[in-house]
Amino acid sequence: VQQISGMLTELFQRARLEKPGQVDPRAAEFTLSLLAAMYDRSGTGYIKTRSAAAALIALSGDSLLAKYRAFFQFYAVPDGNSVLITRSALRSLLTDLNQIPAIVGESCTLSCVEIATHSCFHGVLNSAIVEEKFLSWLRSEPAVLLWLPTCYRLSATEMVCHQARCR
Repeated sequence: VQQISGMLTELFQRARLEKPGQVDPRAAEFTLSLLAAMYDRSGTGYIKTRSAAAALIALSGDSLLAKYRAFFQFYAVPDGNSVLITRSALRSLLTDLNQIPAIVGESCTLSCVEIATHSCFHGVLNSAIVEEKFLSWLRSEPAVLLWLPTCYRLSATEMVCHQARCR
């Protein structure tokens, strides 16, 4: 938790310099509190870095494709000349990501994660998949992660400005 706190402080200090007046001075504290509520419910003082990274990626303002690629990067493992994501790594990613809607009472059961993992690996004989297969599956908007593209679309529409007037 202390290491993550330091990283968040640095991250938000840089953001404050890039966008003066747009970053709350307590952003690091609030974000750490959110991460602890999601990933350290028993108060051990330990949060997996990978889990925290997944949440920060999911909550970032980046494009969906950039988020999906980053998820792959954090959860995939090297396998000779390629990098693959295994079934267990996908389960881990989905479990980590599902802590985000769970914090607001929209939890998903373990069976949802298993169904999603099965759908991702449908027709795959190997125990791991390449990035393109992973990205293709995510683009199909699996039900277990439907909240992610929905939140992205909502945040993207906040910046839409049009000249039409309503009566």
